[in-house]
Amino acid sequence: MKFPTAALRAVCFVLLATAGYVSGADSQTVTVKGFVLDSACAFTKGLTKPVSKQCAIECAKGGSPLVILSDNGDIYWPIADTMPATGQNAKLLPFAGDWVTVTGKVYQRGGSKAIAIEKIEAQTAANQKKEKQEQR
Repeated sequence: MKFPTAALRAVCFVLLATAGYVSGADSQTVTVKGFVLDSACAFTKGLTKPVSKQCAIECAKGGSPLVILSDNGDIYWPIADTMPATGQNAKLLPFAGDWVTVTGKVYQRGGSKAIAIEKIEAQTAANQKKEKQEQR
């Protein structure tokens, strides 16, 4: 009787592992618009945009991970979709403090959102103002 129980556990483990892999592989490619700022300010200060470009750069250089604070308030953690994974601050640093449009695969787990960036572009203040007016 021990063999069937062990076999059943092994099958369950394989099914669960496969389900987790498949759900990650099925992530959707989306476009997100928002500000690039350091994660500490995004969470502790309740900011809707960076204090300044220089502030975001200094915090990132100090080691704070940069995140994307979307227009609707969601925070996206930039991640690598390669193994071994690499930090994403170098990719985001030129955009620190800027309003951007990011395209990539989004992953969600436990209420957190992450994005594997495929494309990132800075947006002008005029574009941001125009889009906000169109949303009304």
